[in-house]
Amino acid sequence: MTTVEGIVLKERSVGEQDKFIDILTGENGVLEVSVKGARKINGKTGSSAQLLAYSRFCIDKRGNYLYLNSAEPIHIFYGLRDSLSKISLASYFAEVMRFCIKPEAQNGDILRLMLNCLHYLENSGRGESFLKALFEFRLMSEIGYMPDVVACRGCGVYEPEELFFCIRDGGFFCADCFENDSAADYIKVGLPVLSAVRHIVLADFDRLFNFRVSERTQEKLSALAEAYMLTHLERSFGTLDFYKSIMSDQKT
Repeated sequence: MTTVEGIVLKERSVGEQDKFIDILTGENGVLEVSVKGARKINGKTGSSAQLLAYSRFCIDKRGNYLYLNSAEPIHIFYGLRDSLSKISLASYFAEVMRFCIKPEAQNGDILRLMLNCLHYLENSGRGESFLKALFEFRLMSEIGYMPDVVACRGCGVYEPEELFFCIRDGGFFCADCFENDSAADYIKVGLPVLSAVRHIVLADFDRLFNFRVSERTQEKLSALAEAYMLTHLERSFGTLDFYKSIMSDQKT
């Protein structure tokens, strides 16, 4: 029997009483675990094995399959369910994690990123757009797609007032050096956006959430982060489409 701490990214019903859950852990990546009797009224796992529950799981391995023996809740994130936009954004985070993180992948900072983003989201500690952009850029950096934000690739300037960021390769050119005709691969941003990206991808985790940007900078940062992530993962996410539809409805 193995004991792990992790957060449930997805649950899938099997038959009338059982289900499978995908658990994001720090030591073992994403694990698929069978939960017997999960849908019984008096099921012993209860809320500990529901979507977005952060719990301590005792798991048995039988052959090639994992089975949940017991679970103890650490934090359930009930507050996310008070807002449709919050639970939808959290579901987007979970879907991205399921796609990106493989079994046996060891990276405690990825679990920490998920938990911290959900904490701030649940408690309204930071804006949803801020958390979404931070999640997208930091996750990409953690899984090997860190953008090259040190200096202009043409002249080496560190703080250009205006720059063109390439979403395909992650580098940038200052306005004086930019001559690429493939403008579709580039997004024009200002220095405040570049500074925000640098903080997100380079800061120690203890300082990761310790910065703020203006509303205008946040708008550009959000567009850049989403485009960068979707381009490198080469796919779309249904949960993202749903979240964006909710936000669009709230604006009308």
